Amino acid sequence: MRCQTLNEFGGDVVAEERADMTVTGTEVLLKVTANGVCHSDLHIREGSYNLGAGKTLSFADRGMKLPLVMGHEPAGMVVETGPESVELDSTKNFVIFPWQGCMECHQCESGLENYCSAPRYTGLQVDGGYADYIKVPHARYLFDIGDMEPSIAAPLACSGLTTYSALKKVEDTLTKAPVVILGVGGLGLMCVGLVKAMGGLPPVVVDIDPAKREAALKAGASAAIDGLADDAVAQVQAAVGGPALAVIDLVGAESTATLGFDVVGKGCKLVIVGLFGGASPWALPLIPVKAITIMGSYAGSLGEFAELIDLARKGLVPALPTKTYPLEAVNGILNDLEAGKVIGRAVLTP
Repeated sequence: MRCQTLNEFGGDVVAEERADMTVTGTEVLLKVTANGVCHSDLHIREGSYNLGAGKTLSFADRGMKLPLVMGHEPAGMVVETGPESVELDSTKNFVIFPWQGCMECHQCESGLENYCSAPRYTGLQVDGGYADYIKVPHARYLFDIGDMEPSIAAPLACSGLTTYSALKKVEDTLTKAPVVILGVGGLGLMCVGLVKAMGGLPPVVVDIDPAKREAALKAGASAAIDGLADDAVAQVQAAVGGPALAVIDLVGAESTATLGFDVVGKGCKLVIVGLFGGASPWALPLIPVKAITIMGSYAGSLGEFAELIDLARKGLVPALPTKTYPLEAVNGILNDLEAGKVIGRAVLTP
């Protein structure tokens, strides 16, 4: 099998050939037909998150071992199933739920494998989809994508699920006032489409890139505001019709966290999804004064993924602007993504 492997943090991924994989028990082997390239892959390649004040969170210290085949947005076709697996249609494409847990801790037993304390996430703790074959531990992680193109369905595993789970946390506000979305890269554009699919009002988006703001307007945003504008807070609140009931921060930088805190109303919610990095910028007394809820949202659950795939198969989730590339182009794509040159989603098709 061909794969692209990260052998050292901070370095390029490297093309390799490995022995063909075999399956046992409930395992399923798939031929990869598409794998999205996610912004989180940049952090994996770097090997850490920026915690601000000169501190970092090292992936190596948290159990990530190299070499690693990256890629956590995979779709594929079944090649072989283990003797304890259910039968699967080898003519269909499946998208893989990548946020797999230990199945023993409280979170896993509660259906929240994405919050597992000893995870086995695809492309993070176990080898992922930057390859032409991938193995999953159980058929429950496979979802039939119907008539969707694999390149369109694959990003649902992260950009789709991550934004859907974040929106579910503020679902009760979506029809009352426009949700504010900070950052309209791949996740942001997906979020705009999902707001519509969930019956919400057209959202207000914020981004410093005029091309991304234009893409968001074309995707259905009601307003697109430059986050660097001196009066960005006033512009956002004017577009919303007052202080925001809900803000989804898909960047997770000190600047966006500040903006989100400033535009959200009293007693309302700021959901932080992005992992750009930095330290909390808020004055602590203002948190109780505003009585706001500041929430983190990481990926999404298996149950939420089932809901999302159902919406997508019904045609209710607009496809992201997507461009496909061969597996060997991955380093160039990662570099373009880091430079902010990717609008929508770049997808590898081995």
